[in-house]
Amino acid sequence: MTLSNQPLLIKNVTIYTEDEAISNGNILINNGVIQSIDRMNEESETIPEDARIIDGSEMTAIPGFIDGHIHGAYGADAMDSTEEALDTMASFLPKEGTTSFLATTMTNSTENIEKALANAENYKQKDGYAEMIGVHLEGPFVEKSKAGAQPQEHILEPDLEKFKKWQEMSGNTIRTITMAPEHDTDGSFMQELASQGVNVSAGHTDANFEGIKRAIPFGLHQLTHLCNQMNGIHHRDIGAVGAAFQLENLQAELIADGVHVAPEMLQLIYRNVGSDRLILITDAMRAKGLPDGDYELGGQPVIVSNGKAVLENGTLAGSILKMRDAAKRMLEINDADIRDIIKMTAVNPAKQVDVYDRKGSISKGKDADILLIDDDLNIQYSLCRGTIAYKGE
Repeated sequence: MTLSNQPLLIKNVTIYTEDEAISNGNILINNGVIQSIDRMNEESETIPEDARIIDGSEMTAIPGFIDGHIHGAYGADAMDSTEEALDTMASFLPKEGTTSFLATTMTNSTENIEKALANAENYKQKDGYAEMIGVHLEGPFVEKSKAGAQPQEHILEPDLEKFKKWQEMSGNTIRTITMAPEHDTDGSFMQELASQGVNVSAGHTDANFEGIKRAIPFGLHQLTHLCNQMNGIHHRDIGAVGAAFQLENLQAELIADGVHVAPEMLQLIYRNVGSDRLILITDAMRAKGLPDGDYELGGQPVIVSNGKAVLENGTLAGSILKMRDAAKRMLEINDADIRDIIKMTAVNPAKQVDVYDRKGSISKGKDADILLIDDDLNIQYSLCRGTIAYKGE
């Protein structure tokens, strides 16, 4: 990985650290990491003579967004299995505040999944691009009746040996897997993955409340795109959605685009799950950032129009959501503030895939993945590992 060697000082900025909000503070960045955080009236570390300076007056520094579930953007898709595709995604994502992401695969032929995983293993990070911190394997071990846009002909039963092969092919970069826990009847598949540090997420699942609850001791810790392709709340069985409300062991992904989940449901979810357990994602496909028109997802035709991406039969096929817009929408929720946004976009996803030691917060020694925003959450600067990756107009 290439890092910027020029020191960078962000001065006179409001800083949201892990523990407090500092007014009129300084952040000194060196070799891609945060070297120091100081208040203006405190004695600061010596500023290197060659340091580049950003005046952060009237701006706020928050951690860069982490998108743990994104298939593609700007004409590229992780399943294209090329370095160019991942470069395209990684180069454009800082514009929306995303400084790291999990390249997300989908249910497809074994051959195509293996190509995508091998590509991820060989991918070289670029200076000034969002960092691909791993892979989210969505499928193929899901439930056919909840397939959504996952091609049913390629859905498989959980196969530990196949997963081990895939993890090796990926260079041990699979950090999250979306699966249907009801197909792992004895829990052995989930237990083994959890023991390897893989974040096991229930999605495209027909499990009821008890099925989700039963899977937690086996290593289930997350729900994939809450409300979508899972059982909702019913007065006789509160389903997977009710499990997110009731079971404090579960984190839950959320697509806050107003399409996958109605605004009223976003409010209900926030009130019952809260910012400590929600993870904002985009689940975006290759049409994100491009005009309305005809695209494809997993070899299936997708029609994008008026903010929606759908298959020919009307099934939602991912999103064209930008993370900054998801964050803005959640900031409109009653009782949500910027600290809650930081949890849902940075802290929670970093902890969930075990990268909080270097990402997810503004803290000395961590990667300098930092956003400078205005009061309306418009992005003025995106820094990826200390390099200015995006500067607002």
